[in-house]
Amino acid sequence: MPLVAEYRIQARPDRRILEVYDADAYLDDEQALAAARSQVVAGNGYHLYLHSLQDVLKAALAIRIWDTPPAEPADAEGSVPVTLESETGILVIRAFTAGPVGEMSLPRPGVYGGYASWTGRQATYDHCRATLQALEEEASDEDTDRAWAQTPTTEAYTLDLCYLRPSEPDDEADQ
Repeated sequence: MPLVAEYRIQARPDRRILEVYDADAYLDDEQALAAARSQVVAGNGYHLYLHSLQDVLKAALAIRIWDTPPAEPADAEGSVPVTLESETGILVIRAFTAGPVGEMSLPRPGVYGGYASWTGRQATYDHCRATLQALEEEASDEDTDRAWAQTPTTEAYTLDLCYLRPSEPDDEADQ
């Protein structure tokens, strides 16, 4: 199962949310966002929302495109099957209201499927909570930076996808 393409980025989850979506699918989806808050990752086909438990530290995000359908990750804390359609062949990574933080060019436009998985989510949250409780209100910026630099885990999300099929023709464009 050779790797076809890979993109990695680190971004701070804004309001505890990171998004991955097709460059033309810029409208938010409140139902998918609400589902992500209970399921960790959820989407509507064009948009994926990844729900972190914290919004202080950067999370790692890897998008990997494989030449055959990937197996469900065995070493992750959790995973869910996902489908993501990209009519443009460009995925945007956004830190919710903070705006885009990166983009990935896919090998070709179309529908991709596979798994979203995560590791370090709870441990990073627990560390953030403990650190915030330990820091005094008068802590200097240096003390705060030093505390965050000593974070023992990294919250990480991985999208393992493969190309499934071309996008369906847009019926509205034909009319």
